[in-house]
This record gives sequence, structure tokens and C-alpha cells, in this order.
Amino acid sequence: MTKLYSRRSFLKGLLSFSFASLLTAAGGYTYARYIEPTFLDKKILSLSHPNIPRAFDGFKIVQFSDTHLSEFFTLERLETIVKEINSLSPDLLLFTGDLMDEPNQYEKINKIVPVLEKLEAPFGKYAVYGNHDHGGYGTDIYRNVITMSGFTLLQNEVANVKMVDGSKIAIAGIDDLMLGKPSYEGTLGNLNKDMFNILLAHEPDAALESKKYPVHLQLSGHSHGGQIQLPFIGPLITPPYATEYIEGLYDVEKMKLYVNRGLGTTRLPFRFLSVPELTQFTLHSLK
Repeated sequence: MTKLYSRRSFLKGLLSFSFASLLTAAGGYTYARYIEPTFLDKKILSLSHPNIPRAFDGFKIVQFSDTHLSEFFTLERLETIVKEINSLSPDLLLFTGDLMDEPNQYEKINKIVPVLEKLEAPFGKYAVYGNHDHGGYGTDIYRNVITMSGFTLLQNEVANVKMVDGSKIAIAGIDDLMLGKPSYEGTLGNLNKDMFNILLAHEPDAALESKKYPVHLQLSGHSHGGQIQLPFIGPLITPPYATEYIEGLYDVEKMKLYVNRGLGTTRLPFRFLSVPELTQFTLHSLK
């Protein structure tokens, strides 16, 4: 197993070097640096489940993730994303972490709230911590910005979204796996198995643990879809806790997991075959 892993790592490293050379030689650098990061893929998915109340039939949830505000993902770009999100007319809005790339070094923190507070969702806006939100002494910075923008920050907490008829679904959020203190049992242990339960967890590999609880849908980000992919090879590198689940929809035993590719970039300002995305889920009742 060790030899196989080492060989695979070597091959990926070699491919990465070759890919960088190809980008420079063939003009792909311009595409990966300046073009693909400006694209936006709007994923529209339907989700049916026996626990979804009849009053939630047609209910629209929009997930966005990993903006990584920086000199590369600007406030102007965020303004554009806000307009795109509002054009989807979400009933509920969910952010799965990593707002700023380096919170303690970002110089326009006071300008974020006026942008994010324009987001409209009549049944609420919820968020969780990502690793970058805790990093760089950002824990309090992120909390202040996200709550002042009208979001409810779920840090090992559960909230209910209610209809006028009293029916409801649950939104749970665990703290970041890398730099926070996630509590699975404390957060998910008391979920009502007869309700429809959604979990926000920044890192997708949280599913390896959350699948043990009555979670019906886990929404995650963090991976960026690898940020750089090669045809027939896939992502060259994925971050910790995004090695099992990288992008898109998965069946994890009885739970659905969706891994959003995010909107921004980190470490290197490139995207190749990993287009930024927004995800809309439309709930359908089977009752």
C-alpha cells in the first residue's frame, strides 16, 4: 500500500509539473488564471425524501461556499455572485465556509457586510466555519462579519426552519474539522430521525462520521473540486478531509452528500476543469 501510494504521489507530482509546463507553453495559463475562475456553474438538483413535509414541496435551498475573498476574489466578484444567488430566488440560503482567504490580512473587512446583507432568503441564511475562517486569528472576525450580514452561524448547533402550518426541517452545523472543535454527538446525537435533517460541514469527509446519525443531506465545500484537474486523471491535489469525497453528489449509506466546488481559489489563483459553482436544491415531498 505504501509503495502504491508513493508511486501515485510521484506520478501526480510529475503530472503537476508537466501540467504547469503545458499551461505556460500553450497559453493555458491565461485560461486557468483569468478565464475559468470567472465562470459560474449553476447546478440545479431535485431531492425527494419521505421526511420532507408536504409544506416544503418545491422549497428551494441555495448553497454557496469557499469565496476566499482576497486580491484574486474581489468584492466586485462577490457583488456579482450575490446578484446571481438572488436571481435564483432561494427560500433558504446556506454558506459552507471559507469567506476570506486570510481574515487577519484582508484589508476590506468593513466592506463585506454591505454586500452580503443584500442576499435575500425569506426562511433564513445559515453558515458554518471553514478552516480559513478560524485561521489567521479569524474566528471572531468571521463570526462578526457573517452575523452582521444576517446569517445565523451554526457552531455545533441545530436550528429549525418552520412553515406556518408548524411543519419543519432541521439545519445542523458542526465546527470546522481542521481548526475548530467539531462535536458530532453533541450536535447530531439528538436529531429527530422523523424530521428531514440537513448538516452543514465544511469538510466533506465529515460524512464518514455523520453517516452514523440521522442526517439525510450533508452539504460541504472545502475541496474546490481539486481546483486543478486533468482529463482522465482528476484532481492533482485535494486538501485534508476532502480525500474520500471531492465534488458532486454521493450516496453515503442512507445519507446524501453534496460537495460544492466553491467560488474562489486558495494557494494558487488557478482553476482548470473545476468551474466555480452555485448549487440549488429543490425539495420534493413524498407525502
